[in-house]
Amino acid sequence: MSERENGTGEQGTSAETGMIIFTDLDGTLLDRESYAFDQARFALGRIRDLAVPLIITTSKTRAEVEVLQCEMGIEEPFITENGGGVFFPRLYRGFRIKGAFEKGAYQCLCLGRSYEAIREFLNDDVKGRLAVRGFGDLSVEELMVLANLSRQEAERARRREFAEPLWIGNPGDIPRLADLAGRAGLTLTKGDRFYHLIDRRQDKGKAVKKVTDIFRANLGQNVRTVGIGGSRNDLPMLENVDVPVLIPHPDGHYEETGLLNPRKAPYPGSRGWNAAVMELFDDFTRNPQGDI
Repeated sequence: MSERENGTGEQGTSAETGMIIFTDLDGTLLDRESYAFDQARFALGRIRDLAVPLIITTSKTRAEVEVLQCEMGIEEPFITENGGGVFFPRLYRGFRIKGAFEKGAYQCLCLGRSYEAIREFLNDDVKGRLAVRGFGDLSVEELMVLANLSRQEAERARRREFAEPLWIGNPGDIPRLADLAGRAGLTLTKGDRFYHLIDRRQDKGKAVKKVTDIFRANLGQNVRTVGIGGSRNDLPMLENVDVPVLIPHPDGHYEETGLLNPRKAPYPGSRGWNAAVMELFDDFTRNPQGDI
Protein backbone atom coordinates (compact mmCIF):
# COMPACT_ATOMS: atom_id res chain seq x y z
CA MET A 1 0.00 0.00 0.00
CA SER A 2 1.36 3.42 -0.96
CA GLU A 3 1.80 6.41 1.35
CA ARG A 4 -1.12 8.05 -0.42
CA GLU A 5 -3.36 5.10 0.45
CA ASN A 6 -2.31 4.63 4.06
CA GLY A 7 -2.19 8.29 5.00
CA THR A 8 1.47 8.45 5.95
CA GLY A 9 2.46 10.93 3.24
CA GLU A 10 2.86 14.65 3.94
CA GLN A 11 -0.50 16.33 4.41
CA GLY A 12 -1.77 19.79 5.26
CA THR A 13 -2.76 20.64 8.79
CA SER A 14 -5.34 23.36 8.20
CA ALA A 15 -8.67 22.75 9.93
CA GLU A 16 -10.45 24.83 7.30
CA THR A 17 -10.11 23.63 3.72
CA GLY A 18 -13.25 25.26 2.31
CA MET A 19 -14.13 21.82 0.93
CA ILE A 20 -17.29 19.71 1.13
CA ILE A 21 -17.28 16.07 0.08
CA PHE A 22 -20.49 14.40 -1.10
CA THR A 23 -20.30 10.62 -1.35
CA ASP A 24 -22.41 7.70 -2.42
CA LEU A 25 -22.22 4.56 -0.28
CA ASP A 26 -22.85 1.19 -1.96
CA GLY A 27 -19.95 0.25 -4.21
CA THR A 28 -18.26 3.56 -3.38
CA LEU A 29 -17.39 4.24 0.27
CA LEU A 30 -18.81 0.79 1.09
CA ASP A 31 -17.55 -2.36 -0.60
CA ARG A 32 -20.24 -3.81 -2.82
CA GLU A 33 -20.67 -7.28 -1.31
CA SER A 34 -19.62 -6.81 2.32
CA TYR A 35 -20.78 -3.19 2.84
CA ALA A 36 -17.49 -2.68 4.73
CA PHE A 37 -15.52 0.59 4.72
CA ASP A 38 -12.40 -0.79 6.41
CA GLN A 39 -10.02 0.27 3.64
CA ALA A 40 -11.28 3.87 3.80
CA ARG A 41 -10.48 4.43 7.49
CA PHE A 42 -7.30 6.46 6.84
CA ALA A 43 -9.12 8.93 4.61
CA LEU A 44 -12.06 9.12 7.02
CA GLY A 45 -9.63 9.97 9.80
CA ARG A 46 -8.10 12.72 7.67
CA ILE A 47 -11.55 14.12 6.94
CA ARG A 48 -12.30 14.27 10.67
CA ASP A 49 -8.92 15.89 11.42
CA LEU A 50 -9.51 18.62 8.84
CA ALA A 51 -13.18 19.10 9.86
CA VAL A 52 -14.27 18.61 6.25
CA PRO A 53 -18.04 18.04 6.01
CA LEU A 54 -18.61 14.54 4.58
CA ILE A 55 -22.15 14.52 3.22
CA ILE A 56 -23.42 10.98 2.66
CA THR A 57 -25.60 11.09 -0.46
CA THR A 58 -27.33 7.78 -0.86
CA SER A 59 -30.37 5.72 -1.74
CA LYS A 60 -30.31 4.36 1.80
CA THR A 61 -32.72 5.39 4.55
CA ARG A 62 -32.16 7.78 7.43
CA ALA A 63 -32.06 4.80 9.81
CA GLU A 64 -29.27 3.20 7.80
CA VAL A 65 -27.23 6.39 7.53
CA GLU A 66 -27.46 7.09 11.26
CA VAL A 67 -25.82 3.75 12.05
CA LEU A 68 -23.08 4.26 9.46
CA GLN A 69 -22.31 7.78 10.69
CA CYS A 70 -21.93 6.45 14.21
CA GLU A 71 -19.57 3.70 13.01
CA MET A 72 -17.53 6.24 11.01
CA GLY A 73 -17.36 8.75 13.85
CA ILE A 74 -19.01 11.60 11.97
CA GLU A 75 -22.04 13.79 12.63
CA GLU A 76 -22.78 15.75 9.48
CA PRO A 77 -25.75 16.58 7.25
CA PHE A 78 -26.79 13.78 4.90
CA ILE A 79 -29.00 13.13 1.90
CA THR A 80 -31.22 10.06 1.80
CA GLU A 81 -33.25 8.03 -0.67
CA ASN A 82 -31.83 9.50 -3.89
CA GLY A 83 -32.31 13.11 -2.90
CA GLY A 84 -35.73 12.78 -1.31
CA GLY A 85 -34.65 14.00 2.12
CA VAL A 86 -31.95 16.40 3.32
CA PHE A 87 -31.14 16.15 7.03
CA PHE A 88 -29.08 18.65 9.04
CA PRO A 89 -28.43 17.87 12.71
CA ARG A 90 -30.38 20.36 14.79
CA LEU A 91 -28.24 23.43 15.63
CA TYR A 92 -25.58 22.28 13.14
CA ARG A 93 -22.91 25.04 13.18
CA GLY A 94 -25.70 27.49 13.97
CA PHE A 95 -26.97 27.23 10.38
CA ARG A 96 -30.29 28.76 9.42
CA ILE A 97 -32.07 26.60 6.87
CA LYS A 98 -34.95 28.23 5.08
CA GLY A 99 -37.95 25.96 4.59
CA ALA A 100 -36.72 23.22 6.94
CA PHE A 101 -38.96 21.55 9.47
CA GLU A 102 -38.05 19.62 12.60
CA LYS A 103 -38.00 15.85 12.18
CA GLY A 104 -36.59 14.01 15.16
CA ALA A 105 -33.08 15.29 15.88
CA TYR A 106 -32.85 17.07 12.54
CA GLN A 107 -33.81 20.02 10.44
CA CYS A 108 -35.25 18.35 7.35
CA LEU A 109 -35.95 19.44 3.79
CA CYS A 110 -38.29 17.22 1.79
CA LEU A 111 -37.60 17.44 -1.96
CA GLY A 112 -39.99 14.78 -3.21
CA ARG A 113 -43.32 13.18 -2.40
CA SER A 114 -43.91 10.89 0.52
CA TYR A 115 -43.19 7.18 0.56
CA GLU A 116 -46.88 6.53 1.12
CA ALA A 117 -47.73 8.32 -2.14
CA ILE A 118 -45.20 6.23 -4.07
CA ARG A 119 -46.60 3.07 -2.56
CA GLU A 120 -50.06 4.17 -3.65
CA PHE A 121 -48.81 4.38 -7.26
CA LEU A 122 -47.36 0.87 -7.04
CA ASN A 123 -50.55 -0.56 -5.59
CA ASP A 124 -52.94 1.23 -7.96
CA ASP A 125 -51.02 1.38 -11.26
CA VAL A 126 -48.43 -1.42 -11.22
CA LYS A 127 -49.55 -4.33 -9.08
CA GLY A 128 -51.10 -7.07 -11.21
CA ARG A 129 -49.67 -5.62 -14.45
CA LEU A 130 -45.93 -6.08 -14.05
CA ALA A 131 -43.60 -8.44 -12.20
CA VAL A 132 -42.44 -5.69 -9.85
CA ARG A 133 -42.22 -5.69 -6.06
CA GLY A 134 -41.08 -2.87 -3.85
CA PHE A 135 -39.31 -3.16 -0.51
CA GLY A 136 -42.73 -2.62 1.04
CA ASP A 137 -43.91 -5.86 -0.61
CA LEU A 138 -40.91 -7.92 0.50
CA SER A 139 -40.59 -9.63 3.84
CA VAL A 140 -37.53 -8.96 5.97
CA GLU A 141 -36.36 -12.49 5.17
CA GLU A 142 -36.68 -11.94 1.41
CA LEU A 143 -34.79 -8.67 1.61
CA MET A 144 -32.02 -10.29 3.64
CA VAL A 145 -31.44 -12.73 0.77
CA LEU A 146 -31.85 -10.28 -2.12
CA ALA A 147 -29.60 -7.57 -0.67
CA ASN A 148 -27.22 -9.70 1.44
CA LEU A 149 -28.28 -7.93 4.64
CA SER A 150 -28.54 -8.97 8.26
CA ARG A 151 -31.98 -8.90 9.84
CA GLN A 152 -31.34 -5.56 11.55
CA GLU A 153 -29.94 -4.07 8.34
CA ALA A 154 -32.96 -5.27 6.36
CA GLU A 155 -35.33 -3.78 8.92
CA ARG A 156 -33.56 -0.42 8.69
CA ALA A 157 -33.64 -0.60 4.87
CA ARG A 158 -37.44 -0.94 4.97
CA ARG A 159 -37.94 2.20 7.11
CA ARG A 160 -38.44 4.38 4.06
CA GLU A 161 -39.67 7.97 3.81
CA PHE A 162 -39.23 9.21 0.23
CA ALA A 163 -38.42 6.49 -2.34
CA GLU A 164 -39.03 2.81 -3.08
CA PRO A 165 -36.34 0.37 -4.28
CA LEU A 166 -37.73 -2.30 -6.59
CA TRP A 167 -37.19 -5.97 -7.33
CA ILE A 168 -38.05 -6.41 -11.00
CA GLY A 169 -38.72 -10.02 -11.92
CA ASN A 170 -38.74 -9.47 -15.68
CA PRO A 171 -36.23 -6.96 -17.09
CA GLY A 172 -38.52 -6.61 -20.09
CA ASP A 173 -40.97 -4.78 -17.82
CA ILE A 174 -38.54 -1.90 -17.21
CA PRO A 175 -39.57 0.29 -20.19
CA ARG A 176 -43.27 -0.13 -19.38
CA LEU A 177 -42.63 0.64 -15.72
CA ALA A 178 -40.64 3.75 -16.63
CA ASP A 179 -43.51 4.91 -18.84
CA LEU A 180 -46.13 4.38 -16.13
CA ALA A 181 -43.91 6.16 -13.61
CA GLY A 182 -43.39 9.12 -15.92
CA ARG A 183 -47.13 9.55 -16.39
CA ALA A 184 -47.53 9.67 -12.61
CA GLY A 185 -44.78 12.28 -12.16
CA LEU A 186 -42.24 9.73 -10.97
CA THR A 187 -38.83 8.64 -12.24
CA LEU A 188 -37.20 5.21 -12.39
CA THR A 189 -33.47 5.40 -11.66
CA LYS A 190 -30.88 2.61 -11.47
CA GLY A 191 -28.67 2.23 -8.44
CA ASP A 192 -25.86 -0.17 -7.62
CA ARG A 193 -28.21 -3.08 -6.83
CA PHE A 194 -31.80 -2.00 -7.43
CA TYR A 195 -33.93 0.31 -9.51
CA HIS A 196 -35.50 3.08 -7.43
CA LEU A 197 -38.84 4.80 -7.85
CA ILE A 198 -38.60 8.48 -6.91
CA ASP A 199 -40.47 11.73 -7.39
CA ARG A 200 -39.61 13.57 -10.62
CA ARG A 201 -38.74 16.68 -8.59
CA GLN A 202 -35.93 14.95 -6.70
CA ASP A 203 -32.53 13.51 -7.47
CA LYS A 204 -29.11 13.52 -5.86
CA GLY A 205 -28.04 16.55 -7.89
CA LYS A 206 -30.88 18.78 -6.70
CA ALA A 207 -30.18 17.79 -3.11
CA VAL A 208 -26.43 18.41 -3.51
CA LYS A 209 -27.12 21.86 -4.95
CA LYS A 210 -29.49 22.63 -2.05
CA VAL A 211 -26.91 21.59 0.56
CA THR A 212 -24.13 23.53 -1.19
CA ASP A 213 -26.28 26.67 -1.27
CA ILE A 214 -27.01 26.28 2.46
CA PHE A 215 -23.31 26.03 3.29
CA ARG A 216 -22.43 29.03 1.13
CA ALA A 217 -25.23 31.15 2.57
CA ASN A 218 -24.36 30.34 6.17
CA LEU A 219 -20.58 30.44 5.91
CA GLY A 220 -20.53 33.61 3.84
CA GLN A 221 -17.82 32.21 1.62
CA ASN A 222 -17.35 30.03 -1.40
CA VAL A 223 -16.81 26.32 -0.90
CA ARG A 224 -15.31 23.76 -3.24
CA THR A 225 -17.44 20.68 -3.68
CA VAL A 226 -16.32 17.13 -4.40
CA GLY A 227 -18.66 14.31 -5.39
CA ILE A 228 -17.70 10.63 -5.27
CA GLY A 229 -19.85 7.97 -6.91
CA GLY A 230 -19.90 5.19 -9.44
CA SER A 231 -23.46 4.30 -10.47
CA ARG A 232 -25.90 5.79 -12.94
CA ASN A 233 -28.01 7.39 -10.22
CA ASP A 234 -24.89 9.24 -8.99
CA LEU A 235 -24.64 11.21 -12.25
CA PRO A 236 -26.86 14.12 -11.08
CA MET A 237 -24.63 14.47 -8.00
CA LEU A 238 -21.44 14.38 -10.09
CA GLU A 239 -22.83 16.99 -12.47
CA ASN A 240 -23.43 19.42 -9.60
CA VAL A 241 -20.01 19.46 -7.92
CA ASP A 242 -16.74 21.17 -8.75
CA VAL A 243 -14.73 17.95 -8.69
CA PRO A 244 -16.47 14.71 -9.75
CA VAL A 245 -14.72 11.46 -8.80
CA LEU A 246 -15.66 8.11 -10.35
CA ILE A 247 -15.24 4.81 -8.50
CA PRO A 248 -14.94 1.83 -10.86
CA HIS A 249 -17.31 -1.12 -10.79
CA PRO A 250 -15.96 -4.39 -9.34
CA ASP A 251 -14.90 -5.56 -12.83
CA GLY A 252 -12.82 -2.41 -13.24
CA HIS A 253 -14.96 -0.50 -15.75
CA TYR A 254 -16.25 3.01 -15.07
CA GLU A 255 -19.84 4.14 -15.57
CA GLU A 256 -20.25 6.15 -18.75
CA THR A 257 -21.13 9.66 -17.60
CA GLY A 258 -20.32 12.13 -20.36
CA LEU A 259 -18.48 14.27 -17.79
CA LEU A 260 -15.40 16.14 -18.97
CA ASN A 261 -12.22 14.85 -17.31
CA PRO A 262 -13.62 13.41 -14.08
CA ARG A 263 -11.11 12.11 -11.59
CA LYS A 264 -11.03 8.31 -11.51
CA ALA A 265 -10.26 6.25 -8.44
CA PRO A 266 -7.79 3.42 -9.15
CA TYR A 267 -9.75 0.67 -7.39
CA PRO A 268 -13.37 -0.27 -6.63
CA GLY A 269 -15.03 0.26 -3.29
CA SER A 270 -13.51 1.57 -0.09
CA ARG A 271 -9.90 1.09 -1.21
CA GLY A 272 -10.46 3.26 -4.28
CA TRP A 273 -12.43 5.79 -2.22
CA ASN A 274 -9.55 6.05 0.24
CA ALA A 275 -6.97 6.56 -2.52
CA ALA A 276 -9.10 9.20 -4.27
CA VAL A 277 -9.69 11.23 -1.10
CA MET A 278 -6.05 11.10 -0.03
CA GLU A 279 -5.03 12.31 -3.50
CA LEU A 280 -7.46 15.22 -3.19
CA PHE A 281 -5.88 16.25 0.10
CA ASP A 282 -2.39 15.89 -1.39
CA ASP A 283 -3.36 18.24 -4.21
CA PHE A 284 -5.00 20.70 -1.84
CA THR A 285 -1.86 20.79 0.29
CA ARG A 286 0.28 21.61 -2.73
CA ASN A 287 -2.12 24.22 -4.09
CA PRO A 288 -4.63 25.39 -1.43
CA GLN A 289 -5.95 28.30 -3.52
CA GLY A 290 -6.08 26.53 -6.88
CA ASP A 291 -8.15 23.88 -8.58
CA ILE A 292 -8.26 20.42 -7.11
